[in-house]
Amino acid sequence: MAEVEYTPEQIDKVGESLNDSSLPLAARFRALFILRNLKDDQSVEWIGKAFFDSSALLKHELAYCLGQMQNKSAIPVLSEVLKDVQQEPMVRHEAGEALGAIGDKASLDLLKKYSEDPLPEVAETCQLAYQRIEWVHKEGKDTNSPYDSVDPTPSSVVKNVQELKNILVDPSQTLFDRYKAMFTLRNINTDDSILALGEGLHCPDSALFRHEIAYVLGQIQSPLSIKDLAIGLKNDKENCMVRHECAEALGAIATPECEELVREYAKDIDEVVRESCIVAIDMSEYEKSGNFEYAKVA
Repeated sequence: MAEVEYTPEQIDKVGESLNDSSLPLAARFRALFILRNLKDDQSVEWIGKAFFDSSALLKHELAYCLGQMQNKSAIPVLSEVLKDVQQEPMVRHEAGEALGAIGDKASLDLLKKYSEDPLPEVAETCQLAYQRIEWVHKEGKDTNSPYDSVDPTPSSVVKNVQELKNILVDPSQTLFDRYKAMFTLRNINTDDSILALGEGLHCPDSALFRHEIAYVLGQIQSPLSIKDLAIGLKNDKENCMVRHECAEALGAIATPECEELVREYAKDIDEVVRESCIVAIDMSEYEKSGNFEYAKVA
């Protein structure tokens, strides 16, 4: 199917939908993903405008999409979001990760500064982000993902599942190396590697790490992950970043069991979790419709 061409007027219409707080959140997410896939400066500008919204989940996704677009025109708005301590931690974290994904050396000083942020999820993200930029420029290439995503780290040279699992769950290893192991296990995509990732979801030392595990399990979309993701979603003591990624991963897997779980937690007391489940229900419906990519511009 040929790629759809959007006129500037059509992009404005999509951008207005993204910024319209009267629309259902799922509809605004679909508008966001259309703009993400377009990747042009006009789309970046519309996404940047939506950071004034009250939904932490939406703002977090805005930052994620700007990073995936890798358009340098997004650097100023992402930098301001990272610096803004009034923004929710999950939003600031995603802004830092997005700057790392764009990969411009101009962001290094800012990321190194905020790698000492008092919030662990922000500090750890910025450490990974500046290490990613240094790696990209040293190696002269970007991270390579079979899932068409810009990953926070490259994959590992280690390919043995047991060795990778040992690195993954070892808190004495650097977070950068554990992320490399995580993405390698994702890329291997066997039953053993998926189950190893599931164990990583229960590592107690870093909410940021657990949230990324849930994210990659959502990329894989294997029913083998349901048990571990369900534990994460159900745990009301867990960081909302992790619970929200578990919800979205379950929505992507889209089995009847997953649908039942996200519908139940669409009434959760935590707003981020509740909104994630609403979006997950929409994603699940999309998967069942036979489409291969959520809100694909094609």
